[in-house]
Amino acid sequence: MPVTPEMLAGLKDKATQLRIDSVRSTSAAGSGHPTTCASAAELMSALFFKTMRYDPQNPADPANDIFILSKGHAAPILYAAWAEAGYLKREDLLNLRKIDSDLEGHPPVTLPFVDVATGSLGQGLPVGVGMAAVAKLDKRDQRIFVLMGDGETAEGSVWEAASMASYDKLDNLIAIVDVNRLGQSRATMLEHDMAAHKARWEAFGWHAIVVDGHDMEAVVAAFDEAITPSGKPAVILAKTFKGRGIPFAEDHEDWHGKAFTGDKETEALAALESQFVGSDWQWQPNLPAKSTYAPAPPQPMPAPPYALGGKEVATREAFGAALAAIGKADERVVVFDADVGNSTYTLKLKDVAPERFFQSFIAEQVMVGAAMGAGCRGKIPFASSFACFLTRAADFVRMGAISKANLKLVGTHAGISIGEDGPSQMGLEDLSMTACEPGYTVLYPSDATSAWRAIELVAGTHGPAYVRTSRPKTPIVYGPDEPFEIGKAKVVRQSDADQAVVVGAGVTLFEALKAADALAAEGVAVRVVDLFSIQPVDQELLIASAKAAGGKVVTVEDHFPHGGVGDAVLGALAGETGVQVVKLAVRQIARSGQPDELLDKYGISAPHIVTAVKSLLG
Repeated sequence: MPVTPEMLAGLKDKATQLRIDSVRSTSAAGSGHPTTCASAAELMSALFFKTMRYDPQNPADPANDIFILSKGHAAPILYAAWAEAGYLKREDLLNLRKIDSDLEGHPPVTLPFVDVATGSLGQGLPVGVGMAAVAKLDKRDQRIFVLMGDGETAEGSVWEAASMASYDKLDNLIAIVDVNRLGQSRATMLEHDMAAHKARWEAFGWHAIVVDGHDMEAVVAAFDEAITPSGKPAVILAKTFKGRGIPFAEDHEDWHGKAFTGDKETEALAALESQFVGSDWQWQPNLPAKSTYAPAPPQPMPAPPYALGGKEVATREAFGAALAAIGKADERVVVFDADVGNSTYTLKLKDVAPERFFQSFIAEQVMVGAAMGAGCRGKIPFASSFACFLTRAADFVRMGAISKANLKLVGTHAGISIGEDGPSQMGLEDLSMTACEPGYTVLYPSDATSAWRAIELVAGTHGPAYVRTSRPKTPIVYGPDEPFEIGKAKVVRQSDADQAVVVGAGVTLFEALKAADALAAEGVAVRVVDLFSIQPVDQELLIASAKAAGGKVVTVEDHFPHGGVGDAVLGALAGETGVQVVKLAVRQIARSGQPDELLDKYGISAPHIVTAVKSLLG
């Protein structure tokens, strides 16, 4: 599409229209961010009406170039761009932020042109890294554009993503930084020091282009340069002014997040409307070439290779074996690692499909964010690290729920049972981090067979999921034909004479079985439940088990007392009369030691279970 004076005039008018629509919609809503929209208007105009290849009537076309609005508070200008492209009705923009409108304050995934929810700043670029990586994997001629604000480049996740993109030579990834100088409460760190901005990005291995973000001809040229493959990701650093085109607000503090009302709206619109140049240029969409990529049909997953009562296997090791097996069966499976693949056993996938193994190094935020991006593009992404280190990416876990992302997280080395490495390595809050999020499937397998089936289940279920695995080797208690379901627990020991129920998961299942043996020797029968599915929880089985055992329930978990196994059971039994629940959990900061010593010292070993059952029985 050649650049002509008529095109430049038309793009300028579209930028003005985007500003006007952003002001009108935020004023109608009585809230929003018109000034941060105004600074990005030329960037959005050049991108949507000159550079990007997309079908404006089919925003979800997988062949389209991809746009991520990382500065999600500028949502009004995104909606304005899609109205200008003809997909949305301009009058619908006035429904911004209303409860019955999908035009929310920050972009929601209910809109077909939004892949991930944004608004938690610093997340767009990590997601873009994953999208760019799998686009290259699939050999798709597709560019990924991520618009950020200069304020959000203070986020560490941006630089994690910048490092990974440079390392992987993702020259199909184009970041745009709207350097408008002003943050929410004060000026940004570097303000308009464009040389410093450029030096930072170049130090991370990016092709950096500095441009006057309000000079349309220069902006168009910058995009043309950025999309030319160079072996490096590109970043356009656009010097802009917050509130551009609105004299009383332009480059002034204290207008962040404030809609213009009354006379101020009238004044702003009058100023903007005077800026039309009166172009008669007719925009024609730059349609993408249809994608020819199609994954091979998935093959059946083989049965778990573990014999009932056979050699002990750690659930983390079974996770790696299952990952390799499902990776062979389904080419949509990809893995994102944080330099722990030899401990989490994700390297087993690398052995069978190295091109589908992505290394983020010790950077858990970009690992999870990139996995979210890959899931948006049709992949089944597994992101795995030690359970404690996934907490570094807690906000990405949260945004995965808001985005309804097809994200599969696996935490290994959970709990004090890891032993000698000590408390900094013990994931004891990971269940609470994931199970509190709506829409997450949270599974906690106890043996190798159930771990294999857990990976198979979450891979085959769309949406966010977390699987918790353990470091110690554990016995095989389920045969290869044992069925498992999301939302279902397992009764592994029962009788008609049960006087109490002990609910465990992971390593504590085996402590529960030891306790059952000790109690049986004293003539006390107890029912043992392997919870397996933390969320959704098997309420029906738990209620039935509690009633069958006189309402006496003991939960035991290698986790802190809040948000894990015990709370899941309490939630399931809430409202049941005559039920008493005792929660055994780790209630202190642990220390280094042998796993068995630690389980006993911190109150979750078999002897403590025996004591708790006896106390309940009086």
